[in-house]
Amino acid sequence: MRKTTRFIIISALILSMANAASGAEPPLKRGDYFITVLTGPSSGIYFPIGGSFSTFIGSLGYKTSATATGATAENINALLTDQGEMAIAMADSVIQAVEAFGAYEGKPKAADLRAMMGLWPNFCQIVTTEDSGIKKFEDMKGKRVGVGAPNSGVELNARMMFEAHGMTYDDCKVDYLSYGEAIDQMKNGMCDVAFVTSGLGNATIQELGTSKKIAFVPVEGEALGRLLKKYPFYIEAAIPADIYKTAKDVTTAAVMNIMLVDKDLPAEVVYDLLENIYSPAGLEAIQASHATAKANIGIGTATRGIEGTSVPFHDGAIMFYLEKGVLK
Repeated sequence: MRKTTRFIIISALILSMANAASGAEPPLKRGDYFITVLTGPSSGIYFPIGGSFSTFIGSLGYKTSATATGATAENINALLTDQGEMAIAMADSVIQAVEAFGAYEGKPKAADLRAMMGLWPNFCQIVTTEDSGIKKFEDMKGKRVGVGAPNSGVELNARMMFEAHGMTYDDCKVDYLSYGEAIDQMKNGMCDVAFVTSGLGNATIQELGTSKKIAFVPVEGEALGRLLKKYPFYIEAAIPADIYKTAKDVTTAAVMNIMLVDKDLPAEVVYDLLENIYSPAGLEAIQASHATAKANIGIGTATRGIEGTSVPFHDGAIMFYLEKGVLK
């Protein structure tokens, strides 16, 4: 963002807050605002972490609820159609929506999306079992593969992974199943591979490990290089062996999750939310929801996956991060 624009935003917000403090404007009435937090499936990591945001926001005096959804793609659409005020989404999908490419090619640019904060990296976990015989991506040819619900964040990742490996869905027996459904099919021997884009320690994968010996298909070498070059919102990552008790660490790609916020929420509300979320009490409440939240959510990750991209911050977030020296 240009320094002139930032100066205008911060000056206006400082004046507004000063007026409120002096009595020239009424103080913020939190109870006047209803904030619905759009999360994800109850089987995934978005649900408990998003729920903790809602619970904490409610403790501040805001009216709030947390809603289970189909995650990223549904959340983006819901936010754009005034069906929520905060929404968790994967940064890659948000960038595609804002720039109208990839899964959003041919659609209007989602210029109304606003970022609030960075959350945690989602790891592309391509799950199989040791008895499947699948050791590398190319081994999936002819296999039954759950790629995620159509146009979901998981399925968008799956498309890019196939592309990076010089393959298409036609090379496999593809089912557009959510990863919870795909893993249920794996338990019954009706699916060989499931794409799971999630934080580490995914409960659905862990449950599979109680009945099957888990293995992961790596994303590495030249294919990973092609993926990172074409889609720079990915980073190289690893699934540590101790997370799911696998034989070894597995190289893969990861992409940040971010919290989106309704552009029409007043700047002072978004500022107030961030000021409290990043307080000791706020971080304690949210980090208690999941080990991934504890390991990743903090002021140090506030702009990760957002700054330097085409996704604009909400004015209230700009004010907060400038004040904290996170944005410059």
